[in-house]
Amino acid sequence: MTFKPLGLDHVVLRVRDQARSRRFYEEVLGCTLDRVNPKLSLVQLRFGDHLIDLLPADADASPGGLDHFCLSIDCDDLEAVARALAQSGVALEGGVVHRYGAYGDGPSLYLHDPDGYKIELKPRA
Repeated sequence: MTFKPLGLDHVVLRVRDQARSRRFYEEVLGCTLDRVNPKLSLVQLRFGDHLIDLLPADADASPGGLDHFCLSIDCDDLEAVARALAQSGVALEGGVVHRYGAYGDGPSLYLHDPDGYKIELKPRA
């Protein structure tokens, strides 16, 4: 599974388990730790030039309010990425499908993180 992160500004997600989510984003999607703001319980992970921020979910509320976000990637074989993700136990939603995005038509893939957020991986056209 080989791809290079290309684009997104940032997204803030409320998650039930920051450690579990952090591991997912680092190990599966290749994010790196940018910084932690302990005052806000905020973990900021870098995806290429952009950030994915993790905040704890309220104890009595489920995370939500987000349909999905799209990560722009540099990738030669999205089908191979899909196979590798599936083999590692990542929840995929369907297979590789052509969709329209910010950089035009092309293949994309939906997957779900540990909290059920839908993520679209889409190589730039």
